[in-house]
Amino acid sequence: MTPAHARDPHRSDSVRSQRIAGILRDEILAGELPPGTWLRQDELAARLGTSRIPVREALRILESDGLTESFPNRGSRVPILSLEEVNTYYRMRERLEPLTLNESLPHLTDHHLDRLEHIQEEIETQSDVNRFLHLDRDFHMTTYAGCPSDHLLAITERLWNSTQHYRRAFMVLADPGRATIVNAEHRLILDAVRRCDPEDGERYLVGHIRRTRVELTAHPELFVKER
Repeated sequence: MTPAHARDPHRSDSVRSQRIAGILRDEILAGELPPGTWLRQDELAARLGTSRIPVREALRILESDGLTESFPNRGSRVPILSLEEVNTYYRMRERLEPLTLNESLPHLTDHHLDRLEHIQEEIETQSDVNRFLHLDRDFHMTTYAGCPSDHLLAITERLWNSTQHYRRAFMVLADPGRATIVNAEHRLILDAVRRCDPEDGERYLVGHIRRTRVELTAHPELFVKER
């Protein structure tokens, strides 16, 4: 019997678009497609063995995720951010993520708590920057996993996506001793999550994000001065 998606070309294109978006999302977040990289539909279609239609839709998906930006008559590229923009995004995170965490806390399960412990244990033995960034993101997103608002979660993830490259660039420059501070802050957040304490969770999380913002924006060489 012919699969349903094979009989429905629109569904087939949607599946391809999601697959392509997933591939490009991983490449952008891993730094393989750095800020300023133009994403040409013809080139991507040839590389990924598909037509331009699912590629075009995949780029729309990525734009809604904050991973690409489009320009009339020019196409799409991985966004370039200035120091001021990254500073603003982090300030938004300082205000938004405590709300996401507070909404999430009552709905987290023992499975989430066990996963957080496992992630943090691996973080504490990690020296590879890319692996650390993946685990760090996984840690925070797991603390938000109980949030019942899809809209709030989507905005939170979009802000993470937008600043990923600059966090990676900063981590390469960071003092190795910084890991001790990050681990201590994660342990405080995890303790607040275990106790389902929204006040401590907010206090520790705001300090964690703010310290990263201050340290990151102290390196203007990582940013462009104009778009």
